[in-house]
Amino acid sequence: MKKSWYAIYTKPRSEKRVAEQLTQQGIENYLPLIKVLRQWSDRKKMVEVPLFSSYVFVRINDREYYHTIQVQGIVRFVTFEKKLVVVPDYQIEAIRKYVETGEEIIVNKEDYTVGKLVRVTHGGMKGLHGRLVQVLGKQRVKIEIESIQQTLFIMIPMGYLEIIGEEDIEEVKYW
Repeated sequence: MKKSWYAIYTKPRSEKRVAEQLTQQGIENYLPLIKVLRQWSDRKKMVEVPLFSSYVFVRINDREYYHTIQVQGIVRFVTFEKKLVVVPDYQIEAIRKYVETGEEIIVNKEDYTVGKLVRVTHGGMKGLHGRLVQVLGKQRVKIEIESIQQTLFIMIPMGYLEIIGEEDIEEVKYW
């Protein structure tokens, strides 16, 4: 039976615990983690945090659904019109490559407007599709990854983006 990637929504700050339990139960999963500098009153420390708060990706078949949803800390699978949303393999691979490289590069925001559908054509996130939500300063682009209705701030040159379409107002869903 064919396995596909799905996004699951977890309780707040439970992503690492959920991923660990899924691994212990033999369920293939992916929790993209990035290193960030956190500051406390007495020290600074690099810590690993989830790239997407409250989300873990699982690669399962239909038979593994009920076994997966019973893992403590999982709230629900991401659905659209009551159907599970499949996350394409190429998007998982693009996220993996981005996390591995951790690249931060400068943007050129000419000719790119908010609402355009874009595809990353170069770099660690190559192949990722999303909607250009905002251009922030000189280095950050805010892109919404539609399959999980989450936004991702990435540092990428505008030359690494390709416009693939216009926003269709009728298709925009508000959650």
